[in-house]
Amino acid sequence: MTDRIEKSVELNAPVARVWRALTDHKEFGTWFRVKLEGPFVPGAVSRGHITYPGYEHVVWEARVRQMDEPRCFSFTWHPYAVDPEVDYSGETPTLVEFRLEPTAGGTRLTVMESGFDKIPAHRRPEALRMNDGGWEEQMKNIANHVAA
Repeated sequence: MTDRIEKSVELNAPVARVWRALTDHKEFGTWFRVKLEGPFVPGAVSRGHITYPGYEHVVWEARVRQMDEPRCFSFTWHPYAVDPEVDYSGETPTLVEFRLEPTAGGTRLTVMESGFDKIPAHRRPEALRMNDGGWEEQMKNIANHVAA
């Protein structure tokens, strides 16, 4: 069992382009498959509805922690909080950090999600498994988005 997920991808796009794809709420929504209600604001809660098939019932909610242009964008959220009958608000959220580094070919994007050790034991394995696969897919999604 681990406390964190970490994924990296080399993107064929400049840092400024990747930063915009991460922090512009409409662009983020396009590749992440969520329709957000408004822009990301540090310290504020961002809300929207998942548009990924099979998860349209899920309300996406995250508290923006940091927008350190163009190096780090982070938020906290409740991982794999998909059951409409469950109130996840009493759980400690995980921290999601996107880190950008310029490379010779474009940008290295690393996403880290940490804090799974604070998730209730009965939810932890599934939350880790689902988010591990989810981040794998999302890294492909953003790569395709910034290459278009």
